Amino acid sequence: MRNYRDLKNVLLTLFLILMVTVPIIYYVVVFGSYDGYTFQQYRYYVGEIESTEDFQHGEYFNSLVEKKVDLGVIEEPLWIKLDLKDHDGFDPSNSYYLEINSPTIRSADLFRLDGEGNVFLLDRAGNLIKDRDVLKNPNPYFILENNEKFSGELILKVSSMVPFEFDVTLSTEKAFFENSSKRTVIVSAYFGVMIALFLYNLILFFSVKDRVYLFYCFYILFIALAQLSISGHSYFILWENAWLYEVSIIGFTTLSSLFVIPFVQLFLKTNVYLPKYDKYLYLIVVSYVLALVLRLLGFIQISYQLIDLNGLVLTIAFITIGVYVAKRGDRSAYFFLLAWSFLLFGLVTFILNNLGLVDLGAYANLPLLAGTAIEALLLSFALADKINILKKEKEKEQHDKLEALKENERLIKEQNIYLEEMVKSRTMELEHTLQNLKDTQTQLVNQEKMASLGQLTAGIAHEINNPINFVSSNISPLKRDIKDILELMDLYKEKGDEDFSEQSKSEVNELEEELEIDYLITEIDQLLAGMEDGAKRTVEIVRGLKLFSRIDEQDVKEVDIHDGLDSTLILLNNSMAGRVKVIKEYGQLPMVECLAGKINQVFMNIIGNAVHAMLDHPIENREPELTISTKVKGDDIFIEIKDNGPGMPEHIREKIFEPFFTTKPVGKGTGLGLSIVYTIIENHQGTITVESETNVGTSFIIKLPTNQKK
Repeated sequence: MRNYRDLKNVLLTLFLILMVTVPIIYYVVVFGSYDGYTFQQYRYYVGEIESTEDFQHGEYFNSLVEKKVDLGVIEEPLWIKLDLKDHDGFDPSNSYYLEINSPTIRSADLFRLDGEGNVFLLDRAGNLIKDRDVLKNPNPYFILENNEKFSGELILKVSSMVPFEFDVTLSTEKAFFENSSKRTVIVSAYFGVMIALFLYNLILFFSVKDRVYLFYCFYILFIALAQLSISGHSYFILWENAWLYEVSIIGFTTLSSLFVIPFVQLFLKTNVYLPKYDKYLYLIVVSYVLALVLRLLGFIQISYQLIDLNGLVLTIAFITIGVYVAKRGDRSAYFFLLAWSFLLFGLVTFILNNLGLVDLGAYANLPLLAGTAIEALLLSFALADKINILKKEKEKEQHDKLEALKENERLIKEQNIYLEEMVKSRTMELEHTLQNLKDTQTQLVNQEKMASLGQLTAGIAHEINNPINFVSSNISPLKRDIKDILELMDLYKEKGDEDFSEQSKSEVNELEEELEIDYLITEIDQLLAGMEDGAKRTVEIVRGLKLFSRIDEQDVKEVDIHDGLDSTLILLNNSMAGRVKVIKEYGQLPMVECLAGKINQVFMNIIGNAVHAMLDHPIENREPELTISTKVKGDDIFIEIKDNGPGMPEHIREKIFEPFFTTKPVGKGTGLGLSIVYTIIENHQGTITVESETNVGTSFIIKLPTNQKK
C-alpha cells in the first residue's frame, strides 16, 4: 500500500513537470522558430586545394551528403560547396547571416563566386579567430551583403579537431539575432537553475552532513559545465582557448561521472540492495577516465566513441538499478527513475535530431539541456523528500522514545512497589535461612566430630589388633602349660603320700587348706575361660571394625556383601542387643565389585535409621523386628532391609534423599545420611527405592550390579 502511494506521488510530480515544461518546449521549438533556411544537401571535398581558381573544376565536389554533415574526425580541411539558388526565398537585395551549427569549429573560411567566375574570400570565423565575434555567438557565422552581383555559390573551408557533425543555416538578420538571443536566454536560465541547485544542495550538505548532497552538488556543477561546453558557451565564459574548450567537452563529462557514481550508490543504497555489484559501478568511472586520457593523447575519434558508449552503459545501468530498488519498495528509486527518464528522453531526442529523423534546427541541444535540468530538479526534490522522511522518522523516533520513557517510568514505579514487597519477603526468608544455616552449621560440626571419631575408631581398631592377637594367641599355650603344671602337682602329691613323713604331709595339707587349692584350680580354669572368651569377642569386634571401615581398601574390589552386613550388625549390637530381633534371609550371592567401605556406610546408615525408628517410636504389643534379605537376579543383586517400625507418610518419603532433610531433633541428625547413601549407590551404578506405610514399616531395596562397568 505504501509503495502504491509513493508511485502515485511520483506520477503526480511527473504530471506537474510536464504541464510546465511541454508548453515551454513547444513554444520555443514551434512558435519561436525563425524564418531561416537549412541546406538540404552539401557537396564536399576533403583535402588541400592549391588555388581558388580550382573551384571552377567540378571534380573537387563530387561527394554529396544530405541534410547534415557527419564525417567523424578528419585531419585535412573540409571544403563544402553551397548553392543559394536552391533556396527559393533568397533575395539578393537583403543581408543574410550564414551560420554553421557547430561550436567546435576551429576555423571556417567563406569564399564566394561572382557572376564572372571570380572567387574571393568573404570572411573568417571560428575558435581560432580572435577578437572577431563581438556577439559571442558559439556557432561560427558570416554576414552576406551586396549580393546583386553574387552568383549564389559559396565555398566553405572548415577545420576542426573534433568529429564533424553540423548543418548550415541561412537566415535574415532579424531572425538570426532573435534565435541567438533565445538560445542565450535558454542557456542562461539553464545554468542559473543548475547553479541555484548546486548552492541549495551545498547548503543542505553543511546542514545535514550527509555526503550524498556533496556528491550531488558537484555532479550538478560538472554536468552543467559539460552542457555549456557542448553548446559552445563555455568557450566565452571560462576560457577563450580552442584546445582547452575541446578537451572540456570530455573533461567535464568525466568529472561528472566521478561524482554521479558515489551519489547513486548512496542515494539508492546499492551496498544494501546490490552488494555484489556495488563496486563494479566504478568500472564506468575508469572507462570515462580512459576516454579523457585518450583525448589528451590525441586519439580523438576513439575517445568520443568511448564517451558515447559510456553514456549508454551508464544510462542502462542506472535504469536497471532504479527498477530493482523500486521493486524492493524504496521510495527514492521512483524519483530516480523519473529523473533519469527525462534525461533519457532528452538524450534520445538529441540522437534523433543528429540522425535527421527529428529537425530541431538551431535548438538541437535543447533536449539535453531540458533533460539534465529536469533530472537535477527531480533529484533535488527527492533529496528534499529524503530530508522530510528523515525528519518524520526522527519525530516518530522521538515520540516512541517519549512513550517508552513514560512506560518505563510506570514500570519502574510498579517495580519499586514489587521490589519493596520482595525485599520484605526475602528478608524474612533470609532470616529463616540464616537460622537454618546456624542449625546446619551445628549439625555439620557434629558430623565432622563423628567423622573424626570414626577415623579415630578405625585407627584404634588397627592399633589394638596386634596386642589382641598376641593375647588371643597366648591363651592356648598358657592353658596347656598350666595343665602340665597341675599334672606335675598331682604327681608330687601322689609320690608325697608314699614318701613324705607325717609331719611333711601335715604341712602340705595345711598349706593346701590355707591356699584352697581346689578353688584355686577351679578359679584358674574360670579365668582362662573368661580370658579366652574376652579375647575372642575383642578379635570379633576388631574384625567387625575393620570390615566396616575397610580402611585398608581404597579401590574397587570383589567383596562378600554378607560380611559387610554382619560387620554392621556387630557394630550396632550394643544399641539393639536384646531389644531388636534380627532375621537374616541370605541368598547365594556372588562376589560383588564395589568400594566395600562405602557400601558398609550405606548399610550402617539404613540399619541405624531403622533401629532408631523402632526404638524411639515403639508400637504397643509389637516386638521390634529387622529383616535383612538378599538375592541375585541376572547380573544384579538385591538387598532388602525391612523394619516393622512406625513407617513414613508420603510427604516425608519424597524428601528423605534431599540434603539436610531430617525428622530428628537438632543435634541428633545432620540430614546428610540418606543423601550420602543415594550418592554412593548412584556412583556404583545401582538404584535404591523405598516403600513405607504408616504404622506398618519401611523397606529399603538396594540393587547393585555384580560388575562395575568402566
